[in-house]
Amino acid sequence: MNKEDQILTGVRDIYNKMVWLNKDKMEGSLKGYTSSEVHCIEYIEKNVDSNVTKLAESFFMTRGAISKLTKKLIEKGLIESYQKSDNKKEIYFRLTEQGKVIYKIHEDLHKEFQERDKAVFAQITEEQFDSMLSFVEKYSSHLDAEIKKQGKDI
Repeated sequence: MNKEDQILTGVRDIYNKMVWLNKDKMEGSLKGYTSSEVHCIEYIEKNVDSNVTKLAESFFMTRGAISKLTKKLIEKGLIESYQKSDNKKEIYFRLTEQGKVIYKIHEDLHKEFQERDKAVFAQITEEQFDSMLSFVEKYSSHLDAEIKKQGKDI
């Protein structure tokens, strides 16, 4: 296996192990909510004036799929829609109090997982961090360019 394959396989393995390790705790603490719902709640909390278009672009989903997802979140009482006085055409979303509770549970779990993994990151030098971040940025830019070549925009 060449180095490129080793890196990509390693990244996939790390991601899959993180998902596996976190899965039971996430599902137990966020019972009744799908991963898509929780991540939509997270996006709405972290991005002011979230709308269907922004959510669709962020999650690489169609506007129709996001409309269904946000409708479900509204029905569950986790988000609410609103319009701005200067733009009655566009619909935006914000969290309800119940949605903020789910967001907080999710954030606390992420902090717990970061704490668990802190020992590894404590061993990484600044130079190693810079090198890894540089690779991630270069690879991400490359993938953005490939997506654009296909006529898509993210």
